[in-house]
Amino acid sequence: MKKLLIFTAFLSFSLLSFSQNRTLPKVDLKTLDNNTFNTSDFDNDGKPIVISFWATWCKPCIKELNNIAEVYEDWQDETGVKVIAISIDDARNMSKVKPKVNALLWDYEVYCDPNGDLKRAMGVGSVPHTFLLNENKEIVYQHTGYKDGDEYDLFKKIEALSK
Repeated sequence: MKKLLIFTAFLSFSLLSFSQNRTLPKVDLKTLDNNTFNTSDFDNDGKPIVISFWATWCKPCIKELNNIAEVYEDWQDETGVKVIAISIDDARNMSKVKPKVNALLWDYEVYCDPNGDLKRAMGVGSVPHTFLLNENKEIVYQHTGYKDGDEYDLFKKIEALSK
């Protein structure tokens, strides 16, 4: 009986955690100019949104976002998707984010999560960690890590949402 109660409590907690993570949490971030911006203001007129957590020191993160940058204009033309890059660099390294983004010429919205509030709220343990949101800002897909070609799998999921 005790095992059943423990299992039921665990299952309830798991389902509660899952449902809480289904929708984009409302968290304050910093813009590249150090202004405050809340995730509730993310908008793409009902079209898909990709949120990619990255860091300036993370080579796979840079590679993933660079590879997406190469096809981003086509993705936007075909699906209207918006990519938002969220740096997890802490407050000490936040000053490195803007120069890095400018050097890489990314055409994304880029925000900083220096205290890790959004990272924690979305259960991000390591980067890169990419989420796909539908028109209701619900998480419909996510993946961690990066290997060449992952962006094409992501685009198939974006296309499916856009139909």
